[in-house]
Amino acid sequence: MRTAQQILADSAVIAVVGASRDPDKAAHSVPLQIQRHGWRIIPVNPSVEELFGERAYPTLADIPHPVDLVNVFRPAADAVQVVRDAAAIGAPAVWLQLGIVSAEARRIAEAAGMDYVEDRCLAVERAVGALTRLG
Repeated sequence: MRTAQQILADSAVIAVVGASRDPDKAAHSVPLQIQRHGWRIIPVNPSVEELFGERAYPTLADIPHPVDLVNVFRPAADAVQVVRDAAAIGAPAVWLQLGIVSAEARRIAEAAGMDYVEDRCLAVERAVGALTRLG
């Protein structure tokens, strides 16, 4: 299994499940920061048409192209289904944001052969590793 920083470094397209249009929420500020450092962010939120200048999709299954990483901003109880959906679209990795932990989601990801990160912030890992996709 790759480390969190390896997963991020290897990913170009990140689907963000639970991306928010509210700039006061981490589910908005974190994906926006990652996008500003060069990653393509695909918002997954059934309540919005567009976010971060990208078309938003109601579900992972609706995204018409492959994604490298599924980043989850949903409660732990929802993470299990999100990980199932990520496995169904063939995502190689899933990342549950800070404060989100699910033993069942981890089991599903591992059974599907997916890299799995939980309870860690994508933006913090990007900063710690000084990672960027720019240039």
